[in-house]
Amino acid sequence: MSAKVLSASTRTLRSLKTLQNFSARTISSGDVNLKGRSFLTLKDFNSEEIKRLLWVSGDLKHRIKTEKTYLPLLQGKSIAMIFEKRSTRTRMSTETGFALLGGHPCFLTSQDIHLGVNESSRDTARVLSGFCDVVLARVYSHSTLEELHKDASIPIINGLSDLYHPIQILADYLTLQEHYGSLSGLTLSWIGDGNNVLHSFMMSAAKLGVHLKIATPKGYEPEKSVIQEARRLSKEHGTELLLTSDPMEAAHSSNVLVTDTWVSMGQEEEKKSRLQDFKGYQITMQTGSVANPDWTFMHCLPRKTEEVDDEVFYSPRSLVFPEAENRKWTIMGLVVSLLTDYTPQIPMLKF
Repeated sequence: MSAKVLSASTRTLRSLKTLQNFSARTISSGDVNLKGRSFLTLKDFNSEEIKRLLWVSGDLKHRIKTEKTYLPLLQGKSIAMIFEKRSTRTRMSTETGFALLGGHPCFLTSQDIHLGVNESSRDTARVLSGFCDVVLARVYSHSTLEELHKDASIPIINGLSDLYHPIQILADYLTLQEHYGSLSGLTLSWIGDGNNVLHSFMMSAAKLGVHLKIATPKGYEPEKSVIQEARRLSKEHGTELLLTSDPMEAAHSSNVLVTDTWVSMGQEEEKKSRLQDFKGYQITMQTGSVANPDWTFMHCLPRKTEEVDDEVFYSPRSLVFPEAENRKWTIMGLVVSLLTDYTPQIPMLKF
């Protein structure tokens, strides 16, 4: 690929060509049915199932955004959105996406629903199962999601937990598939904290043929159990998995440089020490100088300048705003897959 960075319009054109390419290699994802499943972690989804979710998401984006087709696929359905932690993108993508498909979103903050306090998670799961068709919960502890899933009779979606953030990763993969035309063979380099977003990459990258390089400061490595599973997946799918504390080593020959916040909600008291520990981890053009000529940058937002400088963040190499928009299309693809028997109309995406 040319070292010249593609303009936004060129990327959009190539994305549409990819969607319309009838010669794209088809795979068995067309036979996958996810209806009724919960979505707590990508660890529970195999390659074909993840590809199916991305295919449905790309299909809905093309039919609704490009072809201006009205698809009331969720007419008469409702989603309960439990937010223990606030979020611009998760709330807006879910509310607008669900409504665009004809459904009704219900937003519940910690002031509206005292999950596990005034009412047990077990009872909440049963009550919401009688009111709505699906629950998206953005929580502190992953065990809260597991408790909801255990007692609910409807799908539970992880909107974020301390362990995983799988809906973000779907948006990231769709963005990369649109930009590069395929995911298999890409090298993604994570430079930052060993957090929930990274854990979700580690539970899925190898399944899509994506090589993963990880640079975290000492003491901020991913969970040991996640590393163990990621190594198993890498070996099974024949991909590279590198863990290091050197950002430049991780960035070397990479296609995609990715980072996230260094100070998450609930970690404010650690800010001073974290900023000290992450010195040298800011992504700059110097970081990209050792990456592939076609390298791009991603961040799930909100972003701080210590994580990535303005030169990279606002450059043509940055995919952060298409990435943010794809949060809507992928949450739409996810809920449609979990609640309906919808079959995509565009050809299978090339992975």
